[in-house]
Amino acid sequence: MKVIKFGGSSLATGAQLEKVSRIIQADAQRRVIVVSAPGKRHAGDTKVTDLLKELADAVLSRQDPLPLIDVILARYSEIQTHFALAEDVVAKLRAHLISLTQQTYSSAAYLRDAFMAQGEHMNAQLVAAVLKAQGLPACFVSPQTLGIVLAGQPGHVQVDPQTYRNLAQFTFPDADIVVPGFYAFDAQQRIVTFPRGGSDITGSILARGLHADLYENFTDVSWVYAADPHLVKGPRAINTVTYREMRELAYAGFSVFNDEALIPVIEANICVNIKNTNDPTAPGTLISPTKNVKHHHHITGVAAKKDFTALYLHRYLINAQVGFTLKLLQILSNYGVPYEHMPSGIDDLTVIIDKHELTAAKQQAITEEVQAQIQPDTLECLDDLAIVMVVGEGLYASIDLVPRIMVALADAGVTPAVINQGASRISLMLAVPNAQAQAAVQAIYGLSSNHHA
Repeated sequence: MKVIKFGGSSLATGAQLEKVSRIIQADAQRRVIVVSAPGKRHAGDTKVTDLLKELADAVLSRQDPLPLIDVILARYSEIQTHFALAEDVVAKLRAHLISLTQQTYSSAAYLRDAFMAQGEHMNAQLVAAVLKAQGLPACFVSPQTLGIVLAGQPGHVQVDPQTYRNLAQFTFPDADIVVPGFYAFDAQQRIVTFPRGGSDITGSILARGLHADLYENFTDVSWVYAADPHLVKGPRAINTVTYREMRELAYAGFSVFNDEALIPVIEANICVNIKNTNDPTAPGTLISPTKNVKHHHHITGVAAKKDFTALYLHRYLINAQVGFTLKLLQILSNYGVPYEHMPSGIDDLTVIIDKHELTAAKQQAITEEVQAQIQPDTLECLDDLAIVMVVGEGLYASIDLVPRIMVALADAGVTPAVINQGASRISLMLAVPNAQAQAAVQAIYGLSSNHHA
C-alpha cells in the first residue's frame, strides 16, 4: 500500500486535478490520498490558505466575512464546474464555512488554526467527490476519524503517541481514502495545524501509522536539486538522498519537502519518493536510509535560508563556569524562543535564532535579561544573517573539502560571520549576511560541480 500526497500546485485547477486522477488510477496500491489546499493558479494568484488567514482576521475584527467567503469558495466552484459535478459540494462547503464564523473559540490562535485548516478540509471533500464522479472508489476521511491526535499549542504542535495506536485500529473501507493534510485535533477536540507545508507531515504520519510500503509526495518539480534553481542556473538533480541529508536541506530552505515530515517515516524506515504531478513517469528523488544511498559527490546539496539573528556573548572563563549555558537557554525558554545553532569557544558563545521567533521588544527584553543575569563582557546582536548549509554524507571523506569551501567563498567576496560543523560531519553551517547568501550558494555549488566534490 502507498500513501500519496499532492501539494497545492497539483490541486489548483480542474486541469491539474485531472492529472491527479490519472496518477491515482495508474497504480492500485495508491490507497491513501493526502491533499493540500488549492495553491496558486498563476504567479499573481493568492493561495487559499492565505485567503483563509484573511478570513480569520476579518472574523476577529468583527468585519463582514461573506465577501471573503465568496472569494474563497469561487476557487472550489471553478473545480466543481470543470467536472460538472451533479452534487453541489460547494453549497455544503459554504454552509460549513459560515457556521465556523458563528462559533466561539478558546483563543484567537485557535480561531486562526480552525480557519486556516479549512483549505485542506474542503479540498479533500471536493477531491473525493470528483474521484467518485469519475467512477473511482473514493471517500473523504477526516483526521478525527483516523484518530490523529496532536499535543501542544497553536504554532507548536507534536503528534501524540496515541495517534499510532488509533491508526493501527483503522479499517479501510472498500474505497481509497482522501484525507485533508495540515491539521488534526487535540485531546480537547480543538483544530490545530502543523507549520506551513504541514500536509507533508500528515502524509508521513499516515505512512507510518498505516504501514505503507512507500510514501509518494507529488509536487511541481521532478527532482530535488543540489541547489535552488532560482539561485543557481541548471543545478544537477539528486536521484537519492538520505533522511539526514534531506532534513538538513529542507531545514535550510529546500521547500520541496517539510523537514519535520521526515521524522515519522524515519522511525518506520519508509522511503519517500518526491515526484512531479506534471511529469509522473519521471523517477523523481528517493529519500532513503543511509545504507541504501550511494553518492557520486561529497557535497549532496547546498541551501540557504535568510533572516536569522546571532546573539554573541564574550566572557572570560566561560568554559570553567558550570551552568553558564543553562542560564542563557533558560532565559530564551522563558520567552518561548527556540535556538537553531550554538557554536562556542572557551570565552565566547553564539546563539543563532530565527528572526521570525523574535519581535523587537522581545529581542530587547532578552538582551537586557542576559546582561543582568549573566553579565557578559561583550553582548552583541548580529542581525540580517542567512544560514547556508553544505550537506553531504561524504563531507568527511575529503579532508581538504572545508578549506576549499572557504577559499571559494573568499574568492566570491563572502566572509562568514559564524562557522559550525557537528561531529556527524554531514553538514557545515555558515552564517553570512543576507545580501551574500546567493553568492555563497553559487560559490559552493560551483566548487562541487567543477571538482566533483
